[in-house]
Parts: sequence; structure tokens; C-alpha cells
Amino acid sequence: MNRQVSAWLTAGLLLSVEPAAAASASGTIDGAAMGWPWAIPFLALLLCIATGPLLFPRVWHHHYGKIAFGWSAAALGGLAVFHGIPATLGAFVHVMLADYLSFILLLFTLYVVAGGILVTGNFRGTPLINTALLGFGTLIASAVGTTGAAMILIRPLLRANEERPHRAHTVVFFIILVANVGGALTPLGDPPLFVGFLHGVDFFWTARHLWMQTAIVAIPILALFFAVDSWFCRKELPPDTHMRISLRVRGKINLLLIGLIIAALLASAMWNANITVNVYGTRLALEDIIRNVVLILIALASLWLTPREHRESNGFTWEPIREVAKLFAGIFVTIIPVIAMLAAGRNGAFAWLLRVVTEPSGAPNEVAYFWLTGALSAFLDNAPTYLVFFELAGGDATTLMGPLAGTLAAISMGAVYMGALTYIGNAPNFMIYAIAQERGVPMPSFFAYMFWAALILIPLFLLLTWLPVPPILRST
Repeated sequence: MNRQVSAWLTAGLLLSVEPAAAASASGTIDGAAMGWPWAIPFLALLLCIATGPLLFPRVWHHHYGKIAFGWSAAALGGLAVFHGIPATLGAFVHVMLADYLSFILLLFTLYVVAGGILVTGNFRGTPLINTALLGFGTLIASAVGTTGAAMILIRPLLRANEERPHRAHTVVFFIILVANVGGALTPLGDPPLFVGFLHGVDFFWTARHLWMQTAIVAIPILALFFAVDSWFCRKELPPDTHMRISLRVRGKINLLLIGLIIAALLASAMWNANITVNVYGTRLALEDIIRNVVLILIALASLWLTPREHRESNGFTWEPIREVAKLFAGIFVTIIPVIAMLAAGRNGAFAWLLRVVTEPSGAPNEVAYFWLTGALSAFLDNAPTYLVFFELAGGDATTLMGPLAGTLAAISMGAVYMGALTYIGNAPNFMIYAIAQERGVPMPSFFAYMFWAALILIPLFLLLTWLPVPPILRST
């Protein structure tokens, strides 16, 4: 599948001999003339991602790349037949070079750098220690990504609790906090927020607007975890007053590299070189090209500077990021006709969805954006869901950060927070589940997890919706 993705990109580059014509042709995909069946490849791929690992795991793990490629080919083939090859190639090159490439490079770099940080120590999984680990993971998730924070801390957490018979609740709360809620404050934290960053949302916008909401969600969950873990612990762990707690972090060079990642993102956002490269109608800014090159160099530096045994102790493999790269290549391709239909607004096939999230006065219904974005994020992966509702709200980052700030906050919170409601809502969720199962933790089933996660989270989401002061889902 990696060869297939490379072939797609190469084809787009080789066919860029007439960039001006391509720029014109790429704008001829008329979303108003498209009906809902054009969304079938996108929805079918998301359904496969949601059900494949659970219903047919053997087939899925061996052929997920082929499945993603098949639905991508169906989407591109249909577009080529009905809208012409030049327009289809223009749209394909744009989504792969302007959106997907930057998206996957950041995930790849964070995955590599975080995989080189090894946390070891001599401590037991007491309620206080477990709560501290979950709290620390929640705090760093926006800096190293939810995937990075999860991969750094899940194994130390499991080792600390290996003597306890009741461990599943610890992993459930870990998924909710570290793999989801904690990533709400920066584009580094969670994939949907980086999608927003690529579409013009300021790097620090979510931190400025969502810090209080994130605290309202995270702090009660941490307190609830401490109470639940204390209840289990009374019967499981006898007091040990002689044990000395020690904690060691190795691979510290990667902490510096994370700082360089943040610097690269901020520099690309603040620097405007006014130089672009035209690739078949897609204009790539020089600062974005340099940012992507820097990210690759940072990943290579991490691989070179980090001792191999650190990654081996972390259980580091390439398969998770390989799977994410293949599946998101398919998602970004199959979403092309969906974005075109959304861009048609009231003249498109999704006019009904626009009516649902719009007040009679014409203003956005922020509560509807929050709950619909969140509900779909729980089952359809939160990054593409964020993009769909971002475009539905107009797709203009300046407007969404200004007069429609409440709408952008609602979309961001729904995508990030409610990705915790199922094992498939966010990329790290199922990875954590698989690691815990491998370590002998009796994890709840898909629907059992969904029940417990909803029991924990839904009351807090209702609080966000109803809390009058401060106005959580109103423009700020």
C-alpha cells in the first residue's frame, strides 16, 4: 500500500505540466450537481475502519491497505468519469499535497520522537500514583500528541498495576483522559485540531478558548478515577511503607526534539515568504514546504540519536503509523466529493444537515454542532468528522475564529472529547486496548466500553451544554 500511495503522488507530480490549466480544471467539480451516493466511498471506508478490527480482524489486519485503496479508486474513478480527468487530478493533487502530506508528516514525527522516550521506575499502582500518571499524561498530551502520550505512559502504567486483579478501569480512564481529552489544547494534541491548523486556525486558538472547558471535563474525571481506584485498592493492595518510589526518563534528547517540532509549526504559521510552488494547480507555500522538510529531519534525528533499546523497551513498531498512513490516505481521497457537496451549501446534497445546525435566524446552532460532531466522531474517527463540520460551518478560519468562535469551539470540543466514547473514535484508543489485552488486562467489549465511557462523559458534556457562566458554547 505504501507503493500505491507513492504512485498516486508521483502520478500527480508527473502530470503537472500544465499548472494553469489544471488550476482552472480543478475548480470544475460542481458539488451542487452531486447527489448523496457520491459520499458512499467515504462512508463505506469509515464503516470498514469501525467494524473491520472487531468483526473480521484477520482479514482486516492483512488487507486494510487494499480496502482503503479500493474505496479511494472508486471515488476517483467516479469523479474522472463524470467530471473529467483534469479536474479529478487537480482535486487529488490538492488534497494529497496541501492536506494529507502535512497531516501525516506531523503524526509520523510525533510518533517517532515519542517512541524514543522511555519511562521506567520502581512504583506500585496505588490510587495516588495512578491518578498522578493519568494527570501527567493529560497535561502532556497537547504537547506530544495523544498518540505520543499514550505510547509513553501506557506500559509504565500497566507495569505498575500488574499485581492488581482489577486493572481494566485504569485503562478505560487512561483512554478517556490521555488519548482524548488531554489533546484538546494544541494542533499537536489531536489529529482534528491539526486539520484545523492546516486550514488556517491559529496554533494557540484552542488553548486560549478551550482551556477552561478542558479543565471542566478533565478534573472531575480524575477525581472520579481516584475514588473508583481507591475503592478497588482497599481490597487489593496491602500498605507497603518500605517501598521507595523512583522514576527515570531516558531518551531525553527527544524532549528537545518535541520543542523543535513546536517551533517548526509556529514558524510556518508566522512566516509568510510570499513564495509558492505550483503543482498541477495546487500552490504550496515555501514556509509549508520547509516545515515538512524540518519535520522529516527531526524524525531522522530522533532515530539516529535514540538508543535502539529504548524503542525496543517501549515495544515500538512501525505498524501503527503505517496503518494510520494508509487509512488516512484513503480518507482524504474519498472525502473529496463530500467536501465538494458541502461547499455547495444550500444547493448541495447536504443542505438538510446545514438546516439541522442552523438556527431559524440563520446563525449557527452551536449546541447542534457540538453534539453532531461528537456523535459522529465517536464512530467515524474524529479527524475527518472535524473537517466535514468545519467545511459545513463555512470553512473560513478567519470567520470561525472571530464572529463564529463559538461554532469552532463546539466543533473542536465535539471532535476531541467525544472521540473517547468508543474504541474507534480516535487513533490511539484501539492501540491502547490492544496493548492492554496483550498484557493480560481483561478489557471490556466494544459496547461495554461505550457504556462505561458514556456513563462517565455524557453528564460532563451536558454540563458543557447547559452551563450558563461562562458561556461554554457561545462565542468568546
